[in-house]
Amino acid sequence: MRRVKGSKKGFLKTLKEYRVAYVYIAPFYILFAIFGLFPMVAGLFLSFFRWDGLGAMHFLGLGNYINLFKDTLFWKALSNTLIIGIIAHIPILLGGLVLAYILNSKLVKGQNIFKTIYFMPMVTSAVAITIIFQNLFGFNYGIINYFVSLLGEAPINWLGGDGKLIKVAVIIMFAWKWVGWNMVIYLAGMQGINNDIYEAAEIDGASHSKIVFSIVIPLLKPIILFTLIQSSIGMFNLFTEPFILTNSNWGGGPNNGGLTLMTYLLSKAPQGGNAYGYASSIAYVITLMVVVISVVLNKVMEEKDTVKRKGGK
Repeated sequence: MRRVKGSKKGFLKTLKEYRVAYVYIAPFYILFAIFGLFPMVAGLFLSFFRWDGLGAMHFLGLGNYINLFKDTLFWKALSNTLIIGIIAHIPILLGGLVLAYILNSKLVKGQNIFKTIYFMPMVTSAVAITIIFQNLFGFNYGIINYFVSLLGEAPINWLGGDGKLIKVAVIIMFAWKWVGWNMVIYLAGMQGINNDIYEAAEIDGASHSKIVFSIVIPLLKPIILFTLIQSSIGMFNLFTEPFILTNSNWGGGPNNGGLTLMTYLLSKAPQGGNAYGYASSIAYVITLMVVVISVVLNKVMEEKDTVKRKGGK
């Protein structure tokens, strides 16, 4: 009991001693509690109910989650999201690394200009960019189909038809948007590597590919893990691009070809419908998937490091 009392006295004494500091940091915690913590807890609570936003709430237990996993549209949205994200990550990661290495190695002049050009998609309005891509992939007057016609081929219905090619357009947009972001992050990491390491490798006669795979990538592993997690979050948040490309179709266009998890969520509530409980269950399933992917990526990176250390010994 003495220890407990002592600890309480110590806490109160510390609180009183640093009361000014606590007052200064209090606004952040108050705002986080109101706009961050409360919505998260309320959303989890709501996922166990059926609620239309106005009427009485009806407790369903795990009913929303059970219905969700029986919903074929949910699985269609999940498969579309994973296909888009996995395929797009290839040019996002490799393209970002290659561009960052080229700029870091000073093989080109005007690095700041290239940094700005490649980073522009991240700060440009997603709606404006999507409208431009909508014109690029247009069936009758699209620029891509114009070049296809010059080759004597029939125009391709990128955003219509059976809906299979909608994902191609979304993948190109998604990769184009994120490759510049990754490039800037990788470039910052490469510039943090001591130049003596690069110079020693060059003196030993190491090629650019050897430097990348033996020096740059191993030293950038924490940063690569960070960008993978960031891109995965962006993958599950994908909404604006497929929604506008399919002319604001909540179903993702023909055969649900452009339906993503975020579009599916918003189609239930609050934009397309009023099934708030069901939408909350979708949101928490997405959150769980992001957490699982983050943990798996972290474990994979740790295991690779452990294997390499054992091999080195």
